[in-house]
Amino acid sequence: MSDRTRPDGGEGFVAAADETLRGAYDPPMSLEDYVDRVLENPTAAASGAGYVLAAVESYGTREVRERGEALDRYRFFDDPANDGEHAVLGNTRALNAFVDDLRAAAAGRGNDETIVWIDGPTATGKSEFKRCLVNGLRAFSKTDAGRRYTVEWNVVGAGAGVGGTGAASLSYGDGGDAGEWYRSPVQSHPLSVFPEAVRESIAAAVDGDAYPIAADTELDPFSREAYDHLESVYRERGRRDLFSAIADRDHLRVTSYVVDVGRGVGVLHAEDDGTPKERLVGSWMGGMLRELDSRGRKNPQAFSYDGVLSQGNGVATVVEDASQHADLLRRLLNVPDERRVKLDKGIGMDLDTQLIVISNPDLDAELDRHAERGDADPLKALKRRLSKHEFRYLTNRRLEARLLRREIAGATSIAAAGRDDGVAEASGGGDAAASADGWDAGDASDPGAAPLSIGVRESDGTVVERELAPHAIGAAALYAVVTRLDADDLPGDLDLIETAELYETGEVRRGDEAVTIDDVTVADGDGRNGIPVTYVRDAIADLLAATSDRSHPELPVERVVTPTDVLDAMAEGLADAPLFSRAEVAEFEGRRGPVAARVRERQREDVVDAILAEETVSTETVAEYVEHVYAWDDGDSTTREPTARERGDEAPDPLAMKVFETETLGRFDEGDYRGTDPGRDVERFRRERVIRGLTRYAWRNRGDAFSVDEVDLAEVPELKAVIDANDLADVKRRFPDLDPAAWADPPADTETERVKSATVDRLCEGGYTPASAELTSRAVMEDVREEWPDVDGERAGDEGANGGPDRNGGESPWD
Repeated sequence: MSDRTRPDGGEGFVAAADETLRGAYDPPMSLEDYVDRVLENPTAAASGAGYVLAAVESYGTREVRERGEALDRYRFFDDPANDGEHAVLGNTRALNAFVDDLRAAAAGRGNDETIVWIDGPTATGKSEFKRCLVNGLRAFSKTDAGRRYTVEWNVVGAGAGVGGTGAASLSYGDGGDAGEWYRSPVQSHPLSVFPEAVRESIAAAVDGDAYPIAADTELDPFSREAYDHLESVYRERGRRDLFSAIADRDHLRVTSYVVDVGRGVGVLHAEDDGTPKERLVGSWMGGMLRELDSRGRKNPQAFSYDGVLSQGNGVATVVEDASQHADLLRRLLNVPDERRVKLDKGIGMDLDTQLIVISNPDLDAELDRHAERGDADPLKALKRRLSKHEFRYLTNRRLEARLLRREIAGATSIAAAGRDDGVAEASGGGDAAASADGWDAGDASDPGAAPLSIGVRESDGTVVERELAPHAIGAAALYAVVTRLDADDLPGDLDLIETAELYETGEVRRGDEAVTIDDVTVADGDGRNGIPVTYVRDAIADLLAATSDRSHPELPVERVVTPTDVLDAMAEGLADAPLFSRAEVAEFEGRRGPVAARVRERQREDVVDAILAEETVSTETVAEYVEHVYAWDDGDSTTREPTARERGDEAPDPLAMKVFETETLGRFDEGDYRGTDPGRDVERFRRERVIRGLTRYAWRNRGDAFSVDEVDLAEVPELKAVIDANDLADVKRRFPDLDPAAWADPPADTETERVKSATVDRLCEGGYTPASAELTSRAVMEDVREEWPDVDGERAGDEGANGGPDRNGGESPWD
């Protein structure tokens, strides 16, 4: 509840609870009313697989990017019913394949005997998948569209009771009082009360193409006892309306139930034990057998329906850590094939459940024990029925950062779910706030770039605020991701960092050229191995619990965890972690360097942008320049948009363009022009970086009415690079007396002191704290002090002075 809807006193909370439950259930209804409900809404009678499919599809889809590819993802797996607490991050291909299995099983397209198998190494989201599934089914069953129904029985008034005790009685488990209503212990489908021919007629009358109804299941043994007793009594009385007498509202009613573990969802855990029959369906209770008249056979009233199949009947059955229950897997074969299990000789139970097994890779070894026997392999039939879907470690840095925030601080909200995975607008992931002039430290919407503050309890009981500095989460996420990439099979000629960028954004820019996911062959082995998120989480937790030996006379820098701290902790702990082999340790340690370089580059961009915040080129200035460029290119056939002259605008101003390119951008000098006429390099820049950039944007948005006047120039990567093109040369040109060596403790009344003060203030406006701003700016200036004497104050072509084409060539995974 929000603060505005939270009640003031106990009475208000009770009323709120009443309102919550009121919407979760339907009042009990007659069998006739239920059939009317089914004819109106076939989902009310959908099969187990069909019901799970309906729940998944009820939330719709969204577009995501994984491994560089745009995919449609079912929102159900974002755990919207629980505000994202158990969202399955990534693995969209595997999830979509799971939904395809559901669709095939619901339609009976030869896949109804399939057992879905979710496989993958530890910490890849398999447990979250199970929790998300339960959460979503529970929430769906509380909606009008997703109500799930079963039957309840009461034999009072029908003469001698079930079991022949003389008084009308019906019970199971620990027994009960005469006259009570008893629900089917296995969520028997209400349509199972009807004779088979009538069930088929109902199915034919229902428009159930999307979610076919469950019309082929019989009553469970317990309900059959009640039905047979009522039928015997009313047949002896000569009732011609025999079925109506049995299904009378006084004896039978249809009731809704909330789907949950034990009611429609069965879950078998690794630690569950017992005989195979007890784990699958339940067991006979000796005390009840002695009390009940079994009529020469065991009475179903004496059966405990607590096995995983009994609890999961009607919706879904999940076997967790399936390798721990390998002895049961072959016994499950008859469930999807025959849709029936035996309780004992002569007593069976129809089942309607979607079977799902979840395992680590050790189940593969268990299933392959007899593979050398070929056709004589006793597990061959089982393997044929298993539909395997592999969960892998994430290879999307942004998603991994979101997962880390959830693991470290419980940041689970999905208020912006679907906007942080590389396709749509990024979601807010931290505490950073944009400054008034629009400048921001990094990308506060990036869950990896944003800082994170956590309260840590000290040994004396006090709580101290610790800070994960901006980019610390992103550094950890990128390091984890690059360890999961197959270095022997990288796409194209990309390196590890570029591959990570490609998987996140679908594109890597190299100067004026772009390498897209369609241009390369993606490796198949990525994500199967590498550093798991649990290792990263524990490394960061240890850092948060410890206090560094850093100190500052005014700022609590010892409470800040920097990106370098995180990378060092991750690399140094590899050798002592039992889950990595020696070869993996050596390989993973070697991948730290490129990640650290990218982090330093990103921190430098933050600091340089903060220094030059007031010097940043405005979009209005760039827009005016673009208009002149289009007018200048008026006679060129490659121009795709109306020129300034065609729109009646002023003619191009050669001097204005030259001044913008030389003074504002600092890209060219007098030698690149003949007077005001551009030389070859300037012409190439105008056509390839400016015009082509807008042309690409127009092509990507070709479904809309496109006009240059309506373009947000900051959305065009090539022009974004022009707008944001700050580098070290710009800093030295603007502040020639700045001394990076004196940054840590600048002398009073110097340019260095003034620049540092303004820079720290702007970093804080963009999301840094004073302590993390101090540490980050110090680290950047320590790096640049060696370069400073060689910086000439002018850009060197398109490569810039800040580390290569990425700075001026478009978005990096940090942008």
